[in-house]
Amino acid sequence: MSEFISGIQQVGIGVRDAAKAFNWYNKTLGLNVPLFDDVAEAKLMTPHTNGIVRQRRAILALNMAGGGGAEIWQSNRPEPLAPDFTPELGDYGIFAAKIKSLDVKQFAAKNNLKVETSPENKTTSWLLDPYGNQLQIVPDTSWFKPKDTLTGGIVGVIIGVSDIDKALKLYKDTLGINEVAYDKTGEFDDFAALGKGKVRFRRVLLRRSMNNNGAFSRLIGNIEIELVQNLEPDAKPRTIFANRSWGDLGYIHVCFDTINMNNLKQLCQKNGFPFTVDSSDTFDMGEAGGRFTYLEDPDGTLIEFVETHRVPILKKIGWYLNLKKRKTQKPLPDWMIATMGWGKVKAEE
Repeated sequence: MSEFISGIQQVGIGVRDAAKAFNWYNKTLGLNVPLFDDVAEAKLMTPHTNGIVRQRRAILALNMAGGGGAEIWQSNRPEPLAPDFTPELGDYGIFAAKIKSLDVKQFAAKNNLKVETSPENKTTSWLLDPYGNQLQIVPDTSWFKPKDTLTGGIVGVIIGVSDIDKALKLYKDTLGINEVAYDKTGEFDDFAALGKGKVRFRRVLLRRSMNNNGAFSRLIGNIEIELVQNLEPDAKPRTIFANRSWGDLGYIHVCFDTINMNNLKQLCQKNGFPFTVDSSDTFDMGEAGGRFTYLEDPDGTLIEFVETHRVPILKKIGWYLNLKKRKTQKPLPDWMIATMGWGKVKAEE
């Protein structure tokens, strides 16, 4: 089992207008802290951009109630491509991000959403963002500073796969997300709202509870990865990013906060999942910095890992935390993490 990831740091979401998308995620889901807002050329990502260097703007939006962030990603050059079909549940790739909620029913009522019941007999709801990205609102138990919020950040993703058993070798056996919350096959009522209530699926929900391993573990909390496989004999799932590349529109990647990149790299290589990109040393992400790597799951879905080296604590006075010099993997003090929230931005009406 891997002890090299501490949680989901962020999910990349490709949009045409990052500022507009940030405002929606801020207003609707409370992702109101732009940890960084950076424009740069992604020169290291050419293995996944057909050899073309993309210029992009990225805003990492956090909700200080807890959970991973949304990396709102705008390709300035070249023009980002949309899929030439509407992604459906069971298509290969990231289909939905899971947003944690203190009260799913109350959030659903506030946003005129239908309430569903999951295979765990828990209340959930579906929400489509203005850009065609599916969100699942789910209950969660790991919170940092919830206060009066109904939602937190991202706790997980739903990933369509061609063979769940092959995918488990990565997500469960290699990355160590190894608590099987359920492994069920059949038709599911909570999929009816997506037009898939009469489709036979196998779905496996993997979970890893928050632990005290990693500087930001108390902020980002639990992990949920739900793998979904369409079992209909005549099913023809499509690859969501077919004929497109990293940085195009939709869910680009899921990124894990990483503790020991060198050891993770060795483990992934050993288990048949070699890194396709490795920045090798600290890569400047504007106000933050770290080493980042990528690999592909068995269906080509991009998984990112970031070992954070520098993070802004109080940007106004130039206080940046250098984690490379830190000799422990214990969580940072709550008060220090909380100061990141001082950069909160009020949503425009």
